[in-house]
Amino acid sequence: MGNYALAATLIVLLHLGTLLTSLANNICPPPEYPPKFPPKHPPRPPVVQPPPYVPKPPVVQPPPYVPKPPVVQPPPYVPKPPVVQPPPYVPKPPVVQPPPYVPQPPVVKPPPVVTPPPYVPSPPPTTPAPVVPKPSPPGGTPCPPPPPPAQETCPIDTLKLGACVDVLGGLVHIGIGGSAKDKCCPVLQGLVDLDAAICLCTTIKAKLLNVNIVIPIALQVLIDCGKTPPPGFQCPA
Repeated sequence: MGNYALAATLIVLLHLGTLLTSLANNICPPPEYPPKFPPKHPPRPPVVQPPPYVPKPPVVQPPPYVPKPPVVQPPPYVPKPPVVQPPPYVPKPPVVQPPPYVPQPPVVKPPPVVTPPPYVPSPPPTTPAPVVPKPSPPGGTPCPPPPPPAQETCPIDTLKLGACVDVLGGLVHIGIGGSAKDKCCPVLQGLVDLDAAICLCTTIKAKLLNVNIVIPIALQVLIDCGKTPPPGFQCPA
């Protein structure tokens, strides 16, 4: 737009200069020819100035293609295994040795209490009538002496009481136990009290045992078997 205004201004000034020149010269020759006017040139087009050089902006290359790195998934969550603590140390208890075997002392049962028989007053002594021996006939034989009293014997075979007496002999320093009753009571079952005591005495003598030591144990076994020996019983000689 400025270029066009400048061109128009120059043209107007040119015409004004021509007009002033013609007004300053008063004598004009007669025109022989028609006046030659300078050819009217078409007005020059305004000089269009090229636009100012504007450097091209640098070509911005797109950034080089960089492939996206692969998406690395985090490893799956694996819970840590529980920390297993070792069991606390428990010291072993000391080995307690059993006490040494001490045999029990023999149980000595007291001898049976012998109650004396109730006191019975003796009857007044009676004087027997004197026996007048009969005169022996002349030339006769004298009377035989009276027979000795019969010795008490065991009514059963004493061999059956052998096992019983063996057990009794082994109990002298130990004491009466269940084995003595198991061995003796079945054999003595069918005997009366006195016969059972006599059978034990006979078997003890046959085994060559000390009667004075074994007989108290034997009498206690008789009591345990349900037998009642006579008070103050002694083995017959």
